[in-house]
Amino acid sequence: MTDFSSGTQATVLILFTTLVTLTLLMCVMAGPERDDLANFYTGYLSLTPLKNGLAIAGDYISAATVLSTTGIVALAGYDGYVLAVSTALSLVLLMFLLAEPLRNAGSFTMGDVLARTMPGRAVRIAACVVTLAATLPFLVVQLSGAGSLLTFILDIPHGTGARTICITLVGSLMIVYAAIGGMRGTALIQMIKIVLLLGTSFVVAVLVLNRFDWSPGEVLRAAQQGSGAGPAFLQQGLQLGTSAGERLDFVGLQITVILGVACLPHITMRLYSARDVPAVRRSMSWAVSTVTTFCLLVIIMGTGAAALVGSQYITAADPQGRTSILMLSRVLGGDASSVGATVLYAAVAGVVFITLLSSVAGMTLAAASSLAHDLFAHAARRGKAEPRTEMAVATWASVGVGTLAIVLATLAQNWNVGVLTTLAICIGASAVAPALTYSLFWRGFTRTGMLATLYGGAGSALILMVFSQAVSGTPAAVFPNADFDLFPMQSAGLVSIPFGYLAGWLGSRRDHRRRAAESRENLRLYEENEPRLLAAAE
Repeated sequence: MTDFSSGTQATVLILFTTLVTLTLLMCVMAGPERDDLANFYTGYLSLTPLKNGLAIAGDYISAATVLSTTGIVALAGYDGYVLAVSTALSLVLLMFLLAEPLRNAGSFTMGDVLARTMPGRAVRIAACVVTLAATLPFLVVQLSGAGSLLTFILDIPHGTGARTICITLVGSLMIVYAAIGGMRGTALIQMIKIVLLLGTSFVVAVLVLNRFDWSPGEVLRAAQQGSGAGPAFLQQGLQLGTSAGERLDFVGLQITVILGVACLPHITMRLYSARDVPAVRRSMSWAVSTVTTFCLLVIIMGTGAAALVGSQYITAADPQGRTSILMLSRVLGGDASSVGATVLYAAVAGVVFITLLSSVAGMTLAAASSLAHDLFAHAARRGKAEPRTEMAVATWASVGVGTLAIVLATLAQNWNVGVLTTLAICIGASAVAPALTYSLFWRGFTRTGMLATLYGGAGSALILMVFSQAVSGTPAAVFPNADFDLFPMQSAGLVSIPFGYLAGWLGSRRDHRRRAAESRENLRLYEENEPRLLAAAE
């Protein structure tokens, strides 16, 4: 592999400093007033459909999508291709099924949507718990990865102390972005990130194709050879295996991704900042187009990494392949001393850094908003909190969530924390997706059904993942030397998703039989809100 000089590392540091300075300045300028809740949570609904669509795409494409998916494509070929397509399909599903009803029903958080027809503290608390359960694992993964990636990018010895400093640095910046910028400030960061990410990825993809005379067939043949898997590179099975149970696990993972990724709270929260239904429709069109384009570029870059870098070098640097895009940029840059190599590597590294920052900032904002709005303002104060007080709570909640994520990421930095990404997506598919679809489209959904869906779906995903093969029993597990893998799969979605839907249905049927008066009240509230939920009619 090409080794870069200290001049290249200096260029990367200068670029990092410039990006952080500019984005912090924009957050300060776009930040809300201390007593302006509408500005903090929705940015005054001031974003155009194009800007809001780019912000949605920016929140949707996390560092895990950029790095992990590219690495899976490079190491597992066909399995990575399917994962990239499933990632795009998840946003398409959100666009056609949930986007418009969510915009009509929501105000600031997921709790507003769920409590619209079922007001009460229990629903708000459950919404907050599930939001934290879905966002905290993602935050830990992103911050833990930030430590390893920054030491790799800056060519710092990979000691625990260096990674801890990098994790703390990125975590502190994410707290500042979320606390100061609010919805509008973080949206600006997401727009900058997605434009830079698309531009840089397009350049890398063009260079890959140009290296093989614009022949996709040649790229695939070289990737088969570089991966060491031969024809198996273009067949299902390199990621999870080829037995019947492993194929079923693979199908379950893709279903989980399709149902869960777009339903995560920090994604749906962006929909509430659209002015109206036509605006959210156009915003989602821009977001889907952007994400689909990027997923295509990921496939090209991952395949190029397999072809030009080779799986042996990729896994030597990181067993999960998360540095494959950086290693690819080194190879494409040519001579390490050339200006082109320095510029290309610095650009890719800078985009990776800003992607890490923007991803964790959006998740922190979603968690802090739920704590302040759902838990404090409505559950603790019964909706009587002053705007200035709620804003202060949201700011301090950002600090608390960020600090907790930093501590957990520091403790888990030597673990294979990729399982936490699967856990977060499983919670989105098993708890959030059933709760949203039932509450928006089923008249008979009751409070008991809602609580059973949220707690049952999230709890089943958590329990099954703890006892899955992703945590113990396999060489790639979090605890490879332990053996308590009672659930014989890597992902819990194939069981936890049906369980979440079934729990909501059974809980609602129980209410209809034992609490007829409450069920009639829930039905009345749903019928009153149905025209607005489904057709934006007052």
